[in-house]
Amino acid sequence: MTTQGAAKRTGIAVPAHDVDVTDALVRTLLKEQHPDLAHLDLSRVTNGWDNVVYRLGQELAVRLPRRASAHQLLLNEVRWLPFLAPRLPSPIPAAVRRGQPGVGYPYHWAVVPWFDGESAAIRSAADRDGYAATLGRFLRALHVPAPADAPRNRVRGLALATRAEDFTRRLAEADPPLEGPWHALFAAGANAPEHHGPPLWLHGDLHPHNLVTVPGSGPARILAVVDFGDITAGDPACDLAAAWLHFTPAGRAAFVAELPYDEDTWLRARGWAVHFGTMMALMPDGDPLQSVGRHAIEQLCREN
Repeated sequence: MTTQGAAKRTGIAVPAHDVDVTDALVRTLLKEQHPDLAHLDLSRVTNGWDNVVYRLGQELAVRLPRRASAHQLLLNEVRWLPFLAPRLPSPIPAAVRRGQPGVGYPYHWAVVPWFDGESAAIRSAADRDGYAATLGRFLRALHVPAPADAPRNRVRGLALATRAEDFTRRLAEADPPLEGPWHALFAAGANAPEHHGPPLWLHGDLHPHNLVTVPGSGPARILAVVDFGDITAGDPACDLAAAWLHFTPAGRAAFVAELPYDEDTWLRARGWAVHFGTMMALMPDGDPLQSVGRHAIEQLCREN
């Protein structure tokens, strides 16, 4: 996605960066703080919403916040992913080295594993069905009570009703309009009984673009689950929206079968899927999440 602050995505302002991350800067940080890695090949992979990512050699990547609000998100990943990684059945990008502010760069940064695969967002939903049960087991392992000092997100893991104003504004501003029963489906999830158990660990942003799959055709296999910037604790319904973002009805059934949740939780999850699906469907042509959003709203329409 574009990273220039003046750009717009159907009413979603793309945040401006407040630091210029260059090849020379990253190389200098490595030389000063991890000189044993500084000789490795370095190539920019993405200049994303929150972070700039470089591939470092064949097996590593460097992840650097590009704006102040992303700094704490990276600190959350660096703090908690090494704790969670041994408890999960699929690889995640737990930091192997930590970086400090330096040479004019104001934020902490991290060296993480590089997973040499392809985004699940570019696979068909039928292909993604191949990992439905695997993703269900991953969430079953992740969704355990979180400690009191687990990070809290201002958007994810909360009651769905907290997103009502944003959701209503998005649909009102959509051009062309998104036809469908979106207000009713969102309201059904927002009005469902709230999560009353302990806050559970959540990924927070479990769309297909945050799954790396083994390259190839046919049923997809998970290589890694990545981008835990929104890691938080709360209501698992936020993560369970993946059932509609990723899968066909067959895959969704396999995913649901691996998880222990009641009907109220799945009702809230469907509301979150409406929230995420409409947001992604309104992204510009060429964004891999646009097709994910369109798939989700098609699935939700068929169920309704």
